[in-house]
Amino acid sequence: MKRRIAILATLAVCAFAASCKNQTAPGPDVWAVVNGKEISRSDVEKYYRTRVNSEGPAPSQEESLSLKLSILDELINNEIMLERANKNNLVASDAEVADKFTESKSPYTEEEFQKKLRDTGLTVDDLKSEIRRQLSVQKLLNREVVAKISITDQDVTDFYNKNRAQFNVVEQQYHIGQIVITPRPDPAVHNRKNDKSANEAEAGKKAALLDQKLRGGADFAQLAMDYSEDSTASTGGDIGFVSESALNRSDPLLKKTVLAMKPGEVTRPISDHGGYRILKMIAKEPAGQRELSDPKVQQTIRDTLRNRKEQLLRNAYLMEARTEAKVTNYLAVEIIQSSGKLPAPR
Repeated sequence: MKRRIAILATLAVCAFAASCKNQTAPGPDVWAVVNGKEISRSDVEKYYRTRVNSEGPAPSQEESLSLKLSILDELINNEIMLERANKNNLVASDAEVADKFTESKSPYTEEEFQKKLRDTGLTVDDLKSEIRRQLSVQKLLNREVVAKISITDQDVTDFYNKNRAQFNVVEQQYHIGQIVITPRPDPAVHNRKNDKSANEAEAGKKAALLDQKLRGGADFAQLAMDYSEDSTASTGGDIGFVSESALNRSDPLLKKTVLAMKPGEVTRPISDHGGYRILKMIAKEPAGQRELSDPKVQQTIRDTLRNRKEQLLRNAYLMEARTEAKVTNYLAVEIIQSSGKLPAPR
């Protein structure tokens, strides 16, 4: 019996090796084929350059190959999903792509945008192609996955009863928005108008201008997206809920200001290390148990359950789509055959 098992195992290994040998790429540097569509080495390398920190230590050969395999797997999935979007007439239009491209480009000056392209090795056509894919796949998933999700009142009640402790707020919470003005521009931070102060004098003028706009009735969130010089600009300055204990670890003047604010109130510019900070008290949440009758509790639960179901259904939909597709991963085959070495360019 042992001898028979050994023979069968040997035959299996030989069959696998023969199978690998038969999987020869149809052309130079073709790393995968999806339903007849080729994915090349250059496609993978292009996205690889955007994932690796050029200023950090160079990845090892194994780390580099693992990342490239992961990127190739993403590109395979992308091709499968885009093909399905095509079959369902859900491909994004040129107008939709142009609008999204303009939106993604707006936080940067033309010089910054061109530098970003040079650093990543991508072209405008590459970006527009990626935008079209993202929009098309989202349309597909909205119809095939999101539209089929239903959260019932009973689902909400059951979740609350099982997780009641989650809705017990231990201490008062402060929902705060902010506009940050700095005297030294951070190249990694962008706002919609790409407006940044270069020094303390400019920061002071900008703070006075924004204060004037706010007193004139301008929308706080819109101004934050246009002018704030920190990472919360993209969310309209919303930094979420801050607990009272967290305020104890902040600047005493800042804590005193926050505690004295009323919901809806906006401060005058507060001096902050050569720059300024303008705060808005969006809401105050007292400590205590939140009941199921609270609309905010119900919405939180619905959002949580919807996100969970959407993630599950997205994964299942992709797995089902991949099962139906004809995929050959030549990079994986080459790595196995070379015992983990990077295939040389042909």
